[in-house]
Amino acid sequence: MKSKLCNIAICLLISIFSSAQKGGKYKLWYSKPAQQWVEALPIGNGRIAAMVFGDPHKEKLQLNEATFWSGGPSQNDNPDGPKVLDSIRYYLFKGNYKKAQILADKGLTAKTLHGSAFQNIGDFTLDFHNLDDIKDYYRELDIEKALTTTTFISGGVHFKREVFASIPDNIMVVKLSTDKKNALNFTANFDSELKKNTQADGVTLQMNGLSSILDGVQGRVKFNAVAKFITKGGNISISGKSISVNNADEVTILISIATNFTDYKTLNTDEVLKSRKYISEAEHKNFKTLFKNHLKTYQNYFKRVDIDLGTSEAAKNPTDIRVKNFASGYDPELISLYYQFGRYLLISSSQPGGQPANLQGIWNNSNKPAWDSKYTININTEMNYWPAEKTNLSEMHEPLIQMVRDLSNTGKETAKVMYNSRGWVAHHNTDIWRITGVVDFANAGMWPMGGAWLSQHLWEKYLYNGDKNYLKSVYPVLKSATEFYEDFLIEEPTRQWLVVSPSMSPENIPQRHQGSALAAGNTMDNQLMFDLFTKTKKAAEILNVDAGKVQVWNSVISKLPPMKIGRYGQLQEWMEDLDNPEDNHRHVSHLYGLFPSNQINPFTAPELTDASRTVLIHRGDVSTGWSMGWKVNLWAKLLDGNHANKLIKDQLTLVEKDGWGKKGGTYPNLFDAHPPFQIDGNFGCTSGITEMLLQTQNGFIDVLPALPDEWKNGKISGLKTYGGFEISIIWENNKAKEVMIKSGLGGNCRIRIPNEMQLSGSSKLKKAQGKNPNPFFEIPEIKAPLISADAKLNPFEIKASLIYDFQTEPGKTYILKIKS
Repeated sequence: MKSKLCNIAICLLISIFSSAQKGGKYKLWYSKPAQQWVEALPIGNGRIAAMVFGDPHKEKLQLNEATFWSGGPSQNDNPDGPKVLDSIRYYLFKGNYKKAQILADKGLTAKTLHGSAFQNIGDFTLDFHNLDDIKDYYRELDIEKALTTTTFISGGVHFKREVFASIPDNIMVVKLSTDKKNALNFTANFDSELKKNTQADGVTLQMNGLSSILDGVQGRVKFNAVAKFITKGGNISISGKSISVNNADEVTILISIATNFTDYKTLNTDEVLKSRKYISEAEHKNFKTLFKNHLKTYQNYFKRVDIDLGTSEAAKNPTDIRVKNFASGYDPELISLYYQFGRYLLISSSQPGGQPANLQGIWNNSNKPAWDSKYTININTEMNYWPAEKTNLSEMHEPLIQMVRDLSNTGKETAKVMYNSRGWVAHHNTDIWRITGVVDFANAGMWPMGGAWLSQHLWEKYLYNGDKNYLKSVYPVLKSATEFYEDFLIEEPTRQWLVVSPSMSPENIPQRHQGSALAAGNTMDNQLMFDLFTKTKKAAEILNVDAGKVQVWNSVISKLPPMKIGRYGQLQEWMEDLDNPEDNHRHVSHLYGLFPSNQINPFTAPELTDASRTVLIHRGDVSTGWSMGWKVNLWAKLLDGNHANKLIKDQLTLVEKDGWGKKGGTYPNLFDAHPPFQIDGNFGCTSGITEMLLQTQNGFIDVLPALPDEWKNGKISGLKTYGGFEISIIWENNKAKEVMIKSGLGGNCRIRIPNEMQLSGSSKLKKAQGKNPNPFFEIPEIKAPLISADAKLNPFEIKASLIYDFQTEPGKTYILKIKS
């Protein structure tokens, strides 16, 4: 009997320590420790985060906290703006672009403050003693559980490490275990490059610090990091500023971090009390309870969407090898993993009540990161949130919505001081202090359209949730944004169109502009003005307010320039035909009208759609990581799934080392390589894969609009559309087999499908005719484009499909099946 019990115990231990099976549908896994930051594995709870390296001899968690930034509450408006604005406009309309740029650099660009930088808290390390040769090494990130696990054998002992960041308990949890008693021996330390103080006290290790000086500005954000050690067996001792654990059977470490940040205006929180509070509330819960709490909250978000594109032998390889071989092999499951990794990163870096995901989400190992890890709002911040609503992560959108509310306050001061205007404005960059002035220099920063683009997210969220109370709450922000442009728009001298001036087409410099990016009436600006005024007007009509303003906005819309098609058959980027077919610039700003906007629609604007395709052909595919992510969305909107799939292959090209470079791709840990690391490429590609399988912007729910030939069979569930619909799709042999539609708000469901299907139950499909009566699917009526006499346009062909209508009721589910 004793022998049997002993065997059972041994089997259980072996089972526990081999529980991390190599790979799996939603696992990133590796056969060696991380040697560099872009090989480490990210965890986060929206506020605190770590990169876990998995070194058996010296485990390292590089730590971040979302509110730990350089500087302090600040504004960066240049008060000289009113003195130079008229002159800048004069020179732009006269074609003296260089003179306009010089004036803008002096009179509009911030004099000193160019934004703060997201900071690196530092490292938490565990130095292990007496480990022999390492065998059977394995580490993984299970994105279905938001858990990193490292296992290995040393001296015949199985070691296991588990790390997660808990949303409900607001701490990080590290569990160290072995299959042999008294086997855990290590020394723990905090360290930081910043000015800091570390101390050990009983079973607690603590580090206090202050954010760095940047551009001569003293950091004012304080942090407190605490690690609490809970052991089974063995003993804990203090050695200077370190804690040593000796001969323990099992150790759980609770890590808490807090700062003195209260809000973008205030630094008066007691960071020590806050950090300790999280520890005290969690330390009485065992690991099992903490993990259960974590899993329940995390999976409430993650499990809403599932995707299956099939698998192959390639899935048996470590993740870095899979990325390296992706373009030349067949590994559809890597696309599913990469897709869900984007959702994992959004859940982990953007939680309600917290800060929005910045240029690196929440993961950053430098106190002077590239571009300061700020919020670059001429595409990058917006791209971070493209997947939020459509991939059923609406709550993750809330931090961005709140940031826009904040900016509408700070931006009022900027509008007044710099332009003598009402309303609010933001330029191309902001930070945790919600600065809204012009940073860096005019050729990058003189783009007064950040508020206009961010405002689109306020309206977009309404299209998904249909909540009039929500719309009422954000309407003042939309209205204030339009008021700024009511004052700021100016008539251009040739056609008397209303245009934005000065501005630029981010971040490109046109030919014949004397090296200056500054211009008036850029295509992207015109598209943003059309969207802002059209959607704000619609919001006013829905809420039955501001009838008088609606007339003003109608007048502005009527005077905006139409889009133009240039001599090469391209959608013009600027008001003049200045495009160069050899230009492969990473930004394709004028294609905003195609995506994320829906002004350019293959079904209603074929000439503009073809002109957009020409732009993409000219620019080429391979670019920086985030640019390729955008292009996946754009080719999907062009209904070309094979080309979108080609861009995914370009994106999933291994970039082995961190650092600067011209060619983007994907790092071994699946982070997007600009390079260096920028998280927007991850989010952009997740959005693009969604657009390949389901679109909602063209007046109907479009099922499998850009399905690549390679994705022959598959399924996806839980996607959201305008009008509150939730969609699940199964397809076989490139045809829709089953489409399940759950109606959240009721109303007409207009659906485009690639093959004949029938609706189960008593409801009947009828062929769609006329305008979709469901108001959430309204498509904009734009002006006809002006087309150059030299332009040669190509017909835009759309594959045969079927478009049906049927009525739905809130809360009911409807199923379409393939006709047998």
